[in-house]
Amino acid sequence: MQILKQLREEGRAEDMQALLDHIPYAKFMGVQVDRKGNEVTTILPFNEMLIGNTMLPAIHGGAIGAFLELTSLIQLLFNTQCERLPKTVDVSIDYLRSGRPVETFGRAVVTRQGRRVANVRAEIWQDEFNKPIAASHGHFLLTPV
Repeated sequence: MQILKQLREEGRAEDMQALLDHIPYAKFMGVQVDRKGNEVTTILPFNEMLIGNTMLPAIHGGAIGAFLELTSLIQLLFNTQCERLPKTVDVSIDYLRSGRPVETFGRAVVTRQGRRVANVRAEIWQDEFNKPIAASHGHFLLTPV
């Protein structure tokens, strides 16, 4: 992914929002990044197109899964010096609560990182950090610099 190299050359390697703007699905969903020091929080603003069940209404499970995966990828890119966007090997998702039609936040932790593979745990929540609506555990293939 050329944007990673370009951001490093410009000295903006930590500019996660610029990176997200080059990922078409992240841009389509409107995902944003809030970075304070070493803490990276992803934000999924509510949009009507995210609704899967209009009777509740609830955010579609696919949008929740994609947001979890993007949250994991952003944390991995923040922690590593990858040359390209890490490739997803597998992701398991636990849907814990219904995603209401409000802004959603996410954070991830790299639980293990080797030279080629990393394990990442992510959680997303809406109103209260201690009440996640979904969590994921994923394995990602890294391409070191």
